[in-house]
Amino acid sequence: MSHPQVLRDLALFVEVAKRKSFSRAADALDMPISSLSRRITQFEATIGVRLLDRTTRKLALTAYGEAYLVQATRVVEEAQRSFEDLVAQAKGPSGHLTVAVPTDFWVTQHLSGIASDFARQHAQVHVHLDLRSGPVDLIQESYDLAICTEVPREASLIVRKVGALENGLFAAPDYLRARGRPEHPRDLGGHEVLLTGASAAWPLSRGTQTHTAEVSGRLSCSSLSLVRHLALAGRGIAALSLSDAGLDLEAGRLERILDGWSLPPTEVFVVTTSRLVPAKVRGFIDFLVQRLGTAFAEGRRTADPAASRSAAG
Repeated sequence: MSHPQVLRDLALFVEVAKRKSFSRAADALDMPISSLSRRITQFEATIGVRLLDRTTRKLALTAYGEAYLVQATRVVEEAQRSFEDLVAQAKGPSGHLTVAVPTDFWVTQHLSGIASDFARQHAQVHVHLDLRSGPVDLIQESYDLAICTEVPREASLIVRKVGALENGLFAAPDYLRARGRPEHPRDLGGHEVLLTGASAAWPLSRGTQTHTAEVSGRLSCSSLSLVRHLALAGRGIAALSLSDAGLDLEAGRLERILDGWSLPPTEVFVVTTSRLVPAKVRGFIDFLVQRLGTAFAEGRRTADPAASRSAAG
């Protein structure tokens, strides 16, 4: 068997092993299942060991397959990265880039512009943003990377923190005129609070001071975007990121309350299945980190008048 054939069959084996399914692997590879199965069988015959146990209901790695998969994955990823780097040197990053992203408002506010600018700079890359409200399986669903605000449970995934969203409390001017402005977190118990659940405990801090406010409200929903819209309508106090509230603060549609008190930040992560990612993925992550850092810093200055004066001076 020639070296190119070995590498191709290694790649087929890795694809089947990762997806634990010949049919899903065949779909991803755009080849007939019968052809894929035949190639894997021939590959096993060539190396002299069985890598996969197949039944009508289940596909599982043998002990040889488990041990071999780690090495095979490394070889395939390094070969793919080398190829992508050569292409990138010749004409820049290229191909389809599929990104799983959360449905929070900051995504539509910032990430749409970031993806658009990245695609404009790299004409050979097609960027697809897939908004997801729940956990994502990067391997089974063929994503190049995911952006999330919680660390995934799978230990095998590569997780990189790319920023943190500062959070605060906000309300519309109409609401504050009607209900008054809370002066301390303990005052929140007497206010309408917009939540993503029936009740919550908000751990607020200001310098060395801390206070956990037990809050509840008559309106709640699972969408932070809808929480923001309810706050804009004057229906209550909302916990939002400064990035989410920035434009509304500038326009006077929202005001920050309990000045100096903050909720814990929301960390933002990029998740990939490997450290060896192609040029299009590395380029997008670097672009994302730079632009999100700028966007989050601008959100903090907008929500903090003292910071704005300092930046201007």
